[in-house]
Amino acid sequence: MGGILLVISAAVIFVVNVLLFTDIDTSLEHAQTIILGKLGVNDLGIIESRLKSTDVRSDIYMQVWGLDQKLQSSFGTFENFADTPFDEDALNGSRPIYRDINGNEAHIRVLSVPLKQGEHIIAVLQVASSLEVVDAARMNLIKVLSILWVVAVLFSGIVVWFTLGQTLKPLGAITDTVEQINRADDLSRRIPYQGPEDDEIGNLVGSFNQTLERLETLFTSQQRLLADVSHELRTPLTVIKGNVDLMRRMKKLDDESMISIDQEAGRLTRLVGGLLLLAQAETGKLALNLKRVELDLLLTEVFQEMSILAGSKVHLRLNEIDQAYVNGDRDRLKQVFINLVAKALQYTPQGGDVFLSLETIGGQARLIVRDTGPGIPAEDLPHIFERFYRAEKSRTRRETTGFGLGLSIANWIVERHGGRIEVNSQEGKGTTFAIWLPLYSNSK
Repeated sequence: MGGILLVISAAVIFVVNVLLFTDIDTSLEHAQTIILGKLGVNDLGIIESRLKSTDVRSDIYMQVWGLDQKLQSSFGTFENFADTPFDEDALNGSRPIYRDINGNEAHIRVLSVPLKQGEHIIAVLQVASSLEVVDAARMNLIKVLSILWVVAVLFSGIVVWFTLGQTLKPLGAITDTVEQINRADDLSRRIPYQGPEDDEIGNLVGSFNQTLERLETLFTSQQRLLADVSHELRTPLTVIKGNVDLMRRMKKLDDESMISIDQEAGRLTRLVGGLLLLAQAETGKLALNLKRVELDLLLTEVFQEMSILAGSKVHLRLNEIDQAYVNGDRDRLKQVFINLVAKALQYTPQGGDVFLSLETIGGQARLIVRDTGPGIPAEDLPHIFERFYRAEKSRTRRETTGFGLGLSIANWIVERHGGRIEVNSQEGKGTTFAIWLPLYSNSK
């Protein structure tokens, strides 16, 4: 603001100075025209003046100097230049010239005009006007502009200080809150903000709060993951250690204990494999080998393999099936189908039914896995795709119960294929999973 005002002030002073000097020069030019009409040459070749006080302004002074640098005529009383030329350097000039003279304790503007008789210069006319008024006006203007500059800068500084102080005050709250969060390790805290949410500070506070929310979610998920993994590892490790201790006390190998150790080691292998798969998926290291997949043949293959698993306990039925092609990873899609069918068989009571179907709707393929099991409680449905989540309230925990990773892996695979998994369940009536996948296009 100070720099801008300085530039503006300099421009104002320059323009005013130009206007004042233009006015003085115009007055001198006008006076020179009048004076030339009042001058004459006597028999001795000396310039005489018939100028009256009413012919020109009172602030106009005139001198006529001969080539011998003697004063031939004058008009007006200018004590500082009574016997000296207004502009001594211009006496030898050959053309009219304006000049500022600062001497003899006076500041004047002088117009020097050579006077000619024929082709010869016989004298020099100098018309002058005092610049005291111009200097006073310029100084007053500088003083006024200086005062205005100081007042404007101080006022602007106070306004900017107050405005920025109020505007940036939430940044102090952000800093204090973040420091408190760092000291207390409390990610549940949020930064308060009373201003509009759509301004810069509001957007910043909103972004910080969203970041804190995500950090809290990630931290909570990490804690839950560690707790769940610890819980899942505890049981098989306890069983393995118990059987080893038993065989050590018996001092011989026990077939039943070895079978139990083998089963628990298998459970640990599946748990670690599932966690490794999810870790690879989240870090982007799990690549999908996308090709044209005939979905109806893949479903038929899954049906045949899972029919052996179902045996006579559960009736696995294949209903309507349409021909459908998708762009996907065949092995990963088969993993999803087997996982859903296996869960349906696992939780369907003996004598129950599991139905499979495939149909094309619009530009998508929909695969249905429906069972007649106990169903999933409504409060558990939003969480079934979370890691280690199991709705054990409605499903009895058994030895064959998984770790709660299968649905999470299946959901990730389907989403990476551009599809989605929908679930609908009613307690006592069964559960239906629907997988939607975009149909294969030649442009892919």
